[in-house]
Amino acid sequence: MQTASSILVIDDEPVLQDVLSTLLGNEGFEVHSAMTAAQGLTVLAEEDIDVVLLDLMLPDRNGLDLLPEITNLVPDLPVIVITAHSSVESAIQAMREGAFHYVPKPFKNEVVLHLVRRAAERRQLERENRLLRNRLDGIGEIIGTSRRMEEVFELIRRAAPARSNILVTGESGTGKELAARAIHRLSPRQEGPFIPVHTSAIPVDLLESTLFGHVKGAFTGAIASRKGLFEAAHEGTLFLDEVGTITLETQTKLLRVIQEREIRRVGGVESFPVDVRIVTATNSDLLEGVRQGRFREDLYYRLNVISIEMPPLRERPEDIPILATHFLQVYAEENQRQVLDFTTEAMDLLTDYAWPGNVRELENAIERAVVLSQGNRIDSETLPKTVRSDPDLPRISASLPPGGLDFRAAVAGFQIQLIRRALERSDGVQRKAARLLKLSPTTFNEMVHRLGISDRRKS
Repeated sequence: MQTASSILVIDDEPVLQDVLSTLLGNEGFEVHSAMTAAQGLTVLAEEDIDVVLLDLMLPDRNGLDLLPEITNLVPDLPVIVITAHSSVESAIQAMREGAFHYVPKPFKNEVVLHLVRRAAERRQLERENRLLRNRLDGIGEIIGTSRRMEEVFELIRRAAPARSNILVTGESGTGKELAARAIHRLSPRQEGPFIPVHTSAIPVDLLESTLFGHVKGAFTGAIASRKGLFEAAHEGTLFLDEVGTITLETQTKLLRVIQEREIRRVGGVESFPVDVRIVTATNSDLLEGVRQGRFREDLYYRLNVISIEMPPLRERPEDIPILATHFLQVYAEENQRQVLDFTTEAMDLLTDYAWPGNVRELENAIERAVVLSQGNRIDSETLPKTVRSDPDLPRISASLPPGGLDFRAAVAGFQIQLIRRALERSDGVQRKAARLLKLSPTTFNEMVHRLGISDRRKS
């Protein structure tokens, strides 16, 4: 099930903005508006846009000058230029420079809709091709087509071939271990072992011997010498999850291994060379740990040569439908169920929910829904109560990820949720919806247009 394509209209004529917003909104598109080139670039930096309608005559910039900036900011983004009949030559020049097509003023509605649909279909096809390339490149277990995830994929591809240590940050459930596995698969060490270590799950007094091994008699119960996981990961990758939980004493020994590239088993005197690429992960702020004296500063910089931040699911809601569909296919096959799709209401609930447990929570919710479903579609009743909670209650999460978040995008996302809920409660009547949110009808209408909100019951 696909989400509605998102269209950005950059034009300084309020009447034309209203016409295009209504025309495209009635067709199920999500419409964003910008009156100037500067506003348009801001929207492109903050929103995941599928198609741009660009007027060539803007108050602060010429559209032809803006076009290359748009394509540099969002590669392969289809741009349809809007121009007067007297400027058709400029439109043709824009197409030579990469524009998808042009629309002369005054335009016919069916022409605009036809071009926008074609452009949106091309954008969707490019997304699917990128997803396929990600799978073929070894990043297939991490699913996403949002800009945030494309940045993660690109960073993984660029960092994987190097020897440098990598620190993966992000909240629990965002896929940090999947990122580490992708790094390993794309590295020259892919034929070597990948050894994951969940340090927080290993008792403190056993972690050192687990990592570095021990000799016979090193401690009570050490009845024989044993290799540690560093030796097991020789010529491969060692993944240390929740590295922030390691004690200072073990941190000192880990630092020595990184510096000397050799290990000494607990209770032993002989050192063994090891060739290991270290990838670590944490859902805590290691720099704060350094400031509080809980984490060694020199070790932090040894581990954090390259940093990759896994974004929380609430910051990439456009990935929820594709993730949900993927998990639906996986668990339908695993449980031998003929569950094929989601109802519109169920998908709306999934995309509106903040997912504090991130992708892991979404996966669990879909597995539960597949098992409990009695038909061939997932409906709202099979989703967990947390997802089906009262729509009047704010669902936005107040947690702050280690790498921070885009404040304006988070606030705008929350506004969109509230406005959509109000419209649903009011059967699409804006005056009633405004009353529910204690807003004037004029302010409510301005927010609907500014945030590009359409009535999803019509889509």
